Amino acid sequence: METDGSRRTSADESALRLDGAASSSGTDTARSVVPEVNEPDAAHASEVAVGPDAAERELVARAVGGDRGAISEVVRLLQDPIYRLALRMVLRPADAEDACQEILLRVVGKLGTWRGEAKLLTWAYRIGVNYLLNLKRRTPQEQQQLSLDEFGEGLKDGLAEQDYRGPESALLTHEVRLNCSQAMLQCLAREERLAFVLSEIFELSSAEAAWISGTTAPAYRKRLERAKKRLGNFLTSTCGLANPQAFCRCSRRVEKAVDLGRIDPRRPAFAAHPLTAGGRTVDTAARQLTGTRAAAPATGGRAAQEVERQMAQLHDAAAVLGAHPDYAAPQAKMDAITTLLTSGRFPLLD
Repeated sequence: METDGSRRTSADESALRLDGAASSSGTDTARSVVPEVNEPDAAHASEVAVGPDAAERELVARAVGGDRGAISEVVRLLQDPIYRLALRMVLRPADAEDACQEILLRVVGKLGTWRGEAKLLTWAYRIGVNYLLNLKRRTPQEQQQLSLDEFGEGLKDGLAEQDYRGPESALLTHEVRLNCSQAMLQCLAREERLAFVLSEIFELSSAEAAWISGTTAPAYRKRLERAKKRLGNFLTSTCGLANPQAFCRCSRRVEKAVDLGRIDPRRPAFAAHPLTAGGRTVDTAARQLTGTRAAAPATGGRAAQEVERQMAQLHDAAAVLGAHPDYAAPQAKMDAITTLLTSGRFPLLD
């Protein structure tokens, strides 16, 4: 089941809040709340292996001191990773743009409280996670409380008997794959989705991801294992990329996805998305996915083979969901944020 790639109005997309980063309209205090990052969390921070280097500390010090070039550099360093985190959590590029904007404003607004307890990006992720877990706006799957089983049933509807051979077949097949893998993530609870994204897609350590999530490492690992098991079972039973015996093929979902308006053949939201300079392309990601599957292990006795089979399933699930290009945050909006932050009208200290 692909998602609707529709975007908001241009007025909505271009509007920047001039009243700072702490807008309350985008959060829902009824949901679980990750601890704010106003003060260093020494107990957990000590478990985060990699801290900031001298250059990072010097950059932040200059930014807090009002150096406009340093502020712009902080935004430049963080914008694409934060955008990619937001995109994995909120599904649609337009919503990810809004979330990225809010998170960057919060990060820069709190720079004066950063004590080097983690690298700047790790610290920024923590602020971003706090924002994303408490978003009031819900994705279509969240609104419907769509389960993975229901999602899988939807994939059977309209599946063509033959691969799509129409115009831009390769591009649209990529678009279905990227759109579908984004959508299935939304069938997980936010906390599980986040754990999967941080560990299996961003490949962060459990200690680092737990610190970002504001929870203990044991609790985080349990959350991650639940997410991996659920996605692994789902992909093994439905997705031909994870399991050649499964029923679904991206190339056979193209026409149905176009008919339903879930992908736009004129403006593919993911397959034609701007990329980070020098980053992974759509084709590169697809080739890495193929190579990952070919490298899956298959040796040992019956019990060992079963363990390896289960591990390979989980590995393939992560590969399918992780085989996305390196999406770039929209430069026009990032430029607008930088202009605001360096205007002298935005407080750099809480």
